[in-house]
Amino acid sequence: MDVTDASFDQEVLERSREVPVIVDFWAPWCAPCRQLGPLLEQAVARFEGEVVLAKVDIDQNPALARTHRVMSIPLVKAFRDGREVGEFTGLQPAASVDAFVRALVPSRADRLTAEGDETSLREAMEIDPGHVPARIALGRLLWDEDRPAEMREVLAPVAFDATAAGLLARDALAGAEAPDVAAGLGHLRAGRYEPALTHLLDAVRAAAPGDRETLRAAMVGVFTELGEHHPLTVRFRKRLAQALY
Repeated sequence: MDVTDASFDQEVLERSREVPVIVDFWAPWCAPCRQLGPLLEQAVARFEGEVVLAKVDIDQNPALARTHRVMSIPLVKAFRDGREVGEFTGLQPAASVDAFVRALVPSRADRLTAEGDETSLREAMEIDPGHVPARIALGRLLWDEDRPAEMREVLAPVAFDATAAGLLARDALAGAEAPDVAAGLGHLRAGRYEPALTHLLDAVRAAAPGDRETLRAAMVGVFTELGEHHPLTVRFRKRLAQALY
């Protein structure tokens, strides 16, 4: 499908929460683009709807080219769960294109993670102990069910991930006496992100230097969950940077 400045967020970012989306940034005058296009189409077709191909004509959509830092074409980017997860530049052999697409197709652990229940998530972790999405999904479930010790055990191996670090930061902040922290965590549990971020930002401004990193991690975790281009992420990331620096 052809994607434009106006439709990119819906057709790529939001669609990628359901199925991986590959975006081919190209232009009609680019000979390597015209060679790569059929290779991408053939590779995607082999997976029968498990991955989607979108094409962006950079001449017709210069804003997208700027946003996604398109310096040369063809440029191919992959999106999953609302964020970019891979890319390559230039004409590639068919085998390399196939491997790029195949890596995006859900594995057995991916499919179990999509089920979302505790049994499926734990089975996904048994199949792939390093499966970050499974651990994060289970960690969030355990957080919602107020099972913090289990959550810490599940998330500890993937604490490098911003979302996991954000959940662990929420746990570290639990029981804090500061009203803004308590209010922020309460709103997060209820899924009210704007008031949650507002209270956490106020807490950052009033916090001692040693506590700011935990608060920052909690907010960055929310940004990662929402996505880099979400209006709340854009607005509060800038405010957080101002409060910290």
